[in-house]
Amino acid sequence: MPFSDYKTAIVTGASAGMGWAIAERLRANGITVHALARNAEKLADLEKHCGVIPHAIDVSDLKAVTELLSGLEVDILVNNAGVSRPGNLLSSDAFDVDEQIDVNLRAALHLSRLLLPGMMERDSGHIVNITSIAGHYEFGGHTVYHATKAAMHTVSRQLRVDAFGRRVRVTEICPGRVETDIFAKVEKIDPALAKKKYFEGFEMPQTSDIADAVAYAIDAPHYVNIGMIELMPTLQVPGGLRTAKRDGDNVIL
Repeated sequence: MPFSDYKTAIVTGASAGMGWAIAERLRANGITVHALARNAEKLADLEKHCGVIPHAIDVSDLKAVTELLSGLEVDILVNNAGVSRPGNLLSSDAFDVDEQIDVNLRAALHLSRLLLPGMMERDSGHIVNITSIAGHYEFGGHTVYHATKAAMHTVSRQLRVDAFGRRVRVTEICPGRVETDIFAKVEKIDPALAKKKYFEGFEMPQTSDIADAVAYAIDAPHYVNIGMIELMPTLQVPGGLRTAKRDGDNVIL
């Protein structure tokens, strides 16, 4: 449906990166945006920048989220909040596993559960799930992150089945590497160092490109559902085939 058919949106993880850009784009199209994130200071900056309604809460806090949404009529839900931890399952602890499941998967399920019935009743709504190529392709490390993003791919498909017969649309935006601060946060390194390591010399999509994709899906006619958009650098390819060689106890990669 065109933006003019929608009034209110929820954007999670809105204090930085893709969430910030998406909230900004929705506001530019006349949508009232409730911006959710844990960082109250950055949310205040976003409020000053484009007029969102800030909510400094943790999306995994079900009680707080339920209270916030009580009586709120929401047309667009953007499940963007996400966390990642370095390393694979061999180096993960219980917190690494639980936090990623709570934020990346469980919170999005509960938000969708709480808002989908109203969309169905009004015969109008759009759920946008920001996933990752990590949910579709295997590459080294971040096992739990891969699992949660793969689960959200399935959730996106299943929500279309749940909403069958009503004009409720579901879109999965599946980015590859995008120039955000996530690498600095995951590796706990200085943002300048992360920028030099991951972005300098590369041709990277910007957060505005993700916002463009979200806007394209939302602004499509009501009879068109954009199911999935995979968006990555032209000079990036996912996956790959590796074969390890054994030489006694040594493994040659």
